[in-house]
Amino acid sequence: MEHKIFAYGQTETDYLTARDPVLGEAIRRIGPIERGVIPNLFTALVNSIAGQQISGKALATVWTRLCDRLGEVTPETVLAAGEDGLRGCGLSGRKAGYMLAAARAVQDGTLPIHSLVDKSDVEVIKTLTALPGVGRWTAEMLLIFSLERPDVLAFDDFGIRKGMCRLYGLDELTRAQFEQYRARYSPYATVAGLYLWEIAAQKKDG
Repeated sequence: MEHKIFAYGQTETDYLTARDPVLGEAIRRIGPIERGVIPNLFTALVNSIAGQQISGKALATVWTRLCDRLGEVTPETVLAAGEDGLRGCGLSGRKAGYMLAAARAVQDGTLPIHSLVDKSDVEVIKTLTALPGVGRWTAEMLLIFSLERPDVLAFDDFGIRKGMCRLYGLDELTRAQFEQYRARYSPYATVAGLYLWEIAAQKKDG
């Protein structure tokens, strides 16, 4: 599989630092972040489904098994594996069903997946959430980690909320507070999110 990382640079970090000095200090301390992206849209969609409600470490394990089993992750290989084959990789029956539904939708043209490249973020989310088991978070992960959209921040992501609470010393985060920060980060909210994930993952005394 092609190895690619989410591309960003001085323009984004300088902007975020100017808009939010607290985040800027974290950016300076942490340094550049390399997060892999999956250019193939169907492969990325399957990866996002696999990652629903599990840790990054658990996803890495399941994903390795899935890639070993399927070789290339395509609608054809997913359908050929079937529910039993997918579950054998550590997926729940529900997630296996979602992946099979997505594979069928791409194969029969119900989901013209390559057209997502030309759609707005809102249109991509609307298109993908029409699929069984694909919610807003799953669509947002595809926007970030396949389409590399610059201004995506997922409220439904526990790591994002945890990172915000740690960064700003909050016990809890309201939706209104989240939206205020999100507006502050725009149009580079995705890069802010990369740092929030990193902050959430660090040991508290680190």
